[in-house]
Amino acid sequence: MSRMNRDAWLAVFLLLFTGFMFWASFEIREPDYGVLAPSVWPRVILIIFGFLATLLLVQSLRAGPGTIDEGEKDRPSSVKGYLVYWRNPIVCFGLFAAYLALLPVLGMLIDGMAFVFALLGALGGWTPRNMAIHAAVAVITVGGMWSLFTFGLNVLLPTGMLIPGL
Repeated sequence: MSRMNRDAWLAVFLLLFTGFMFWASFEIREPDYGVLAPSVWPRVILIIFGFLATLLLVQSLRAGPGTIDEGEKDRPSSVKGYLVYWRNPIVCFGLFAAYLALLPVLGMLIDGMAFVFALLGALGGWTPRNMAIHAAVAVITVGGMWSLFTFGLNVLLPTGMLIPGL
């Protein structure tokens, strides 16, 4: 049998993790009153996660043993080169940290829209046309999800200190 590539090993690990977490979901306490069991959503997510991990395993086994990734050859050795090479993930994590820090101040709706807009702008560019598209995407997606959870599902989302209720 030929050697497996890194994606295949990762897929095996993810499948083992998914199986363990699915098994652990049977330990979630069931309430005595008639509601949807608390273990339903974790199991649904784990089933989807397991399906995607299985797809990754099949694709990676089909691809065969891996060689050195092309991107690893170009990886710089200096700190400046490292920061330039990993700029997008660093910006994404930085913006997410700012989102979490500002959540109590701005609230879910405004902070979520600002996060999506800033993230799309950082990754997609700051031209006037792109900014208009990013603003529309932020308002529609975050506003829609906020409306669904607030009015449709009656979920209390974090409100901000600046504009109470939003």
